[in-house]
Amino acid sequence: MPIALFLWSVGISQELPPIQNFSPADYSSESQNWAVSQSSQKLIYIANNKGLLEFDGARWTLYPSPNASILRSVKVVGSRIYTGCYMEFGFWEKDNVGILQYTSLSAKIKDQLSRDEEFWGILEFGDWIVFQSHNKIYSYNLSDDRVNTIDSETFVPKIFKVDRTIHFQKMGKGVFRIENGRDILVYDQEPLKTNEIINIFTSGRELLFLTRDDGFFRTNNGKLEKWNVPVDKLLSGISLYSGLQLNNGNFALGTISHGLIITDEYGNIIQQINQLNGLQNNTVLSLYEDLDRNIWLGLDVGISYINIGSPFRVYPDGKGLVGGVYASIIKDGRLYLGTNQGLFYKVLDTKEDFRFIEGTEGQVWSLSNIDDTLFVGHHTGTYQVIGNSARQISNVQGTWKVGSLENKQNLLLQGNYDGLYILEKVADTWRLRNKIDGFEHSARYFEVFDNQIFVNHEYKGVFKLEVKEDFSNVTSLNVDTDILGSNSGIIKYKGDLLYAYQKGVFKYDWNSNSFVRDSILSGLYKAKDYTSGKMLVDRKNGYLWTFSNTNIGYVTEGRLASTPTINQIPLTENIRNGIIGYESATALPENDHYLFGARSGYFTIDVQDFRENEIEVSIGSVQKAGKNRIETEKSLIDPTGEGKFNSEENSLEITYYVPDYSKYLKPQYQYRLEGIYPNWSDWSETASVSFENLPSGSYTFQVRAKMGERISDKMDSYSFKIARPWYLSNLFLALYIIGGILGSILIHSSYRRYYHSRQRKLIAENQREMELTKAQNEKEIIKLKNKQLQEEFKSKSNELAASTMSIIKKNELLTKVKEQLASSIEDKESVKPIIHVIDKNLNQNDDWELFKEAFNNADRKFLKKLKKAHPNLSPNDIRLCAYLRLNLSSKEIAPMFNISPRSVEIKRYRLRKKMNLEHDDNLVDYILKL
Repeated sequence: MPIALFLWSVGISQELPPIQNFSPADYSSESQNWAVSQSSQKLIYIANNKGLLEFDGARWTLYPSPNASILRSVKVVGSRIYTGCYMEFGFWEKDNVGILQYTSLSAKIKDQLSRDEEFWGILEFGDWIVFQSHNKIYSYNLSDDRVNTIDSETFVPKIFKVDRTIHFQKMGKGVFRIENGRDILVYDQEPLKTNEIINIFTSGRELLFLTRDDGFFRTNNGKLEKWNVPVDKLLSGISLYSGLQLNNGNFALGTISHGLIITDEYGNIIQQINQLNGLQNNTVLSLYEDLDRNIWLGLDVGISYINIGSPFRVYPDGKGLVGGVYASIIKDGRLYLGTNQGLFYKVLDTKEDFRFIEGTEGQVWSLSNIDDTLFVGHHTGTYQVIGNSARQISNVQGTWKVGSLENKQNLLLQGNYDGLYILEKVADTWRLRNKIDGFEHSARYFEVFDNQIFVNHEYKGVFKLEVKEDFSNVTSLNVDTDILGSNSGIIKYKGDLLYAYQKGVFKYDWNSNSFVRDSILSGLYKAKDYTSGKMLVDRKNGYLWTFSNTNIGYVTEGRLASTPTINQIPLTENIRNGIIGYESATALPENDHYLFGARSGYFTIDVQDFRENEIEVSIGSVQKAGKNRIETEKSLIDPTGEGKFNSEENSLEITYYVPDYSKYLKPQYQYRLEGIYPNWSDWSETASVSFENLPSGSYTFQVRAKMGERISDKMDSYSFKIARPWYLSNLFLALYIIGGILGSILIHSSYRRYYHSRQRKLIAENQREMELTKAQNEKEIIKLKNKQLQEEFKSKSNELAASTMSIIKKNELLTKVKEQLASSIEDKESVKPIIHVIDKNLNQNDDWELFKEAFNNADRKFLKKLKKAHPNLSPNDIRLCAYLRLNLSSKEIAPMFNISPRSVEIKRYRLRKKMNLEHDDNLVDYILKL
């Protein structure tokens, strides 16, 4: 959170140490806080109206009072936290999961308690723990549980441990000490009898008493006297409630209505901190100095701590009287602040307020000390400051900066909103001489090298101007647009021209006339952390200052070499609350003390006293987590042992902390979970992490921390195992293996049977296919043979038909020749031999034999069937049947027998008779069917 800058109180202008406030809403309890203590692990414990508060630097935890009454006292002794409340005292101790558990001690002596007792004080004294109420003191022996009691008939406000004795006050009687379990009166002088004693301190061999209303008293050789110190004037009008002597000898005084007063060991007021300048309440009920020198305040409303030993100091401007600081400078013993409201000053080493310099109302941009003259760059022009007054020497609107010109004693250069101007000193008076013609751009940053002027414009680049010797006008102008960026800046440092923007710090190379990145100076900030390229060189030490999102960087000379040394102050931008792009840094008279401007007021740092404490990171708690899990103590796990979780308990929340209470240096954490996330996480201020649905396995959680740039040397770790689910346990894995083996055997056997069956089936199918193929092949062969036979039959039939037709035509021809011879030749005898030859040829059996052979080739089974069916047929009958088989007509058959068609019909008739055919039976059909 940003730095809280509050106004000084009671007219005292002071720079305060960092103050951290916690409201009741922050720690989730009631407002009043009666006592504070700390453990050796640096955990803070506070007695609150509602119970015991524990703070580890990251989170608050409330443990309700054992009997719901107001907790009045707390004291940490070893691992125990002793507390006292109404009718009850005892101790708290952490169990194995880190939760405080309460054990009552007063329960053993309940009958000895007085009515309505409240226990307001607790002291450790060897083996004894002393509990104090307002009318009794109980000494409890830890070794044998013995209890000694000291009664008081009057009011006992507090008890005090002084060296090796315990002192207490009985109102109206004086101061007593305890010896051998008895109270011994030590001092009965006024005001120790009637004025409540807040605390008792030692001063050498003497005692120093702090009273409620009369300030300090001290003993001197057994006599009591007033200790007259400067703080008495302030204490005379206020009442104290608490007091503490710090380890450095200073005193912290808690008041009822005026906040906290800090004095040195001689009673000089160092600081007064109250509700006007830092605290959230003016009633300081309790005070405690922790192991790191922080002062804790238990307030009537809230809790605060003050980093009294911090190198940081802040100037509070809560009422906005000064405003945002844009520039600061020290001159002639005065500190000047240039703000958005004007110019202010105060004399150093005094507690006076800042004073406003009349006539400077409005925005101040810069303060420059040139030749012992203070110049102010202002929105309304340029001013010269002398003491507590200012004189305007230029009314040109918007002076960014005033700078010197080498070898020009009486001339100055100033950059304005609209260009560059020359100031001239005439008769010891500065005045505006002229504007440099030829340049009309805003000149917020400029540096001069002889007659060359470099001007940076964050949106246009770096201008390089060459001007006439009298600085009247520009003779040459070039602009480098390769480097430009928001909030960029240039500065002359040790004779070099530097340019800074997001990509780093660049140095001007005069040979190439370009900017070259400087690898060493660029280490001042990282690109991701860039916020401003504003660079400053302080006049006192010559340090080069830069500002980034994560730190303030500065460059010093190397001690053993010429290489510059990079130094960083880990003060983040949101903490320092700076004005980005308009940062300021001024060396103070104290060695290595610097003042930095802020949006409201300023803060100072002792850069040599800046130190980072040892970092000890610890795991606070380990808790079973999950979306449906309710947070209870049962869900907490011992963070010191090795965790073992069921498979369902695979979500965890782990908290961790660094018990460091620096307001401005917040710890950051980094973690990893070996076993699943081996890489470190990004740095974060979040002090807890959740892991959900982790798979089974072994894990080691590791966490480390850093403050500033220092990383903790040691890390804390927590190892745990998440068991496999029941179905992945060793027994089930063995069963799975056995089942797998058996299943494999069964599957193998099944597959074997299946494949054997399939093999047999395939063989049978192959055999069937082969047989089918064979049958088809045979069928094809038969078909081919039949086709071949049909072809042969067709061929034979064709031969038979051809033979038959040949015989028929031959016989027809011979018959016609015979008939012609017989009819045309009268000499019958002369042709008779010819006729005889023709008849012989017609009647010879050779034609039949030839026909018979051809017929048998074509239809060899017919004649056999015919003879078998009708063995009584004659050769001529068989011959006629053969001709009828060929479906020849009677007319066609007649020439074959050399008879007339009528004779053929007679033959057919006789044949029917021989075959015993019915009248309706067709002879040819019958013969064809044989």
